[in-house]
Amino acid sequence: MVVAVLLWMIFAVWPEWLKDAIGRKKIFLNALFNGVTLGGLYFLVASGFTLIFGLMRNVNLAHGSLYLLGGYIGYSVSNATGSWLLAFPVAFITVGAIGILLQFFVFRRMEGEDLRQTLVTIGISIVMADLMLWYWGGDFYNITPPGWLSGPIETFFVTGLSRSTGDPIFLKYPVVRLVILAAAIVIGVAMWLLLNRTQIGMLIRAGVDDRDMLSATGARIQWVFVGVFAFGAGLAGLAGVVGGTFQTVAPGEDIRFLLASLVVVIVGGMGSITGAAIGAIIIGCAEQFGSVYFPTYAVVLTFLIMVVVLAFRPQGLMGRA
Repeated sequence: MVVAVLLWMIFAVWPEWLKDAIGRKKIFLNALFNGVTLGGLYFLVASGFTLIFGLMRNVNLAHGSLYLLGGYIGYSVSNATGSWLLAFPVAFITVGAIGILLQFFVFRRMEGEDLRQTLVTIGISIVMADLMLWYWGGDFYNITPPGWLSGPIETFFVTGLSRSTGDPIFLKYPVVRLVILAAAIVIGVAMWLLLNRTQIGMLIRAGVDDRDMLSATGARIQWVFVGVFAFGAGLAGLAGVVGGTFQTVAPGEDIRFLLASLVVVIVGGMGSITGAAIGAIIIGCAEQFGSVYFPTYAVVLTFLIMVVVLAFRPQGLMGRA
């Protein structure tokens, strides 16, 4: 019933009484699209976090700092070379390499010590934040996309009818957001296939459930975990470039996206890529609709969703009991 009503609100021409009740359809559609695309960004950050935290049980509270570092690196590369696309592999590889160092020198020495990992990674995030503030300053940076991604594109969603001719008026939306959303979907599907349909994914899941037994078979589980940690950290760096493209790169964004990743993983379920995608869309839409229709309680709405999910499904929407 709820899905049917939502589809009707998206595709139908709104009657006057509905416009009077909640405002113009264009505002509603913009909030919906902004929420879904923001959810795509949250998914890129949270998917790396759920790999590291949900699958490997490593409490990495420096994940938000990896996101912000990726954004700064993406800005510097794009500004120096004029290539927006080059910023993505450079940020992914650089931040992934830092992830390897974290796994090798920090988490390997503190396996199973959750409290110690939490305290150490909080300290690392503070040091990284100060170093980034020292090098890049406290200004707000924006990564400029190429010309072919600039400007809006006309979609097939009708926002209303022209008063003079009666012709439908279609929603226009930024191309770069739609491209980034499509990329997030492709990455999400690829990650799900990797974890659930390949031998590497089988090794990762088996190593999480019983590391000693898997090691006894001769599998180099430590190298598998290093690769997973590097990939999760690299995704955070990749998301930093995405975030810097349609938002900003600035001090404080690390804390914001760390909290968002925690909420998304809690709502979606630890270790679940599908859950991270669902949780990211729910939280992204909650933030955008809250800022449009309930600006005073926008933050409360996000955490209210988390409380409701924890009350009825403590393991998350797609998590295992």
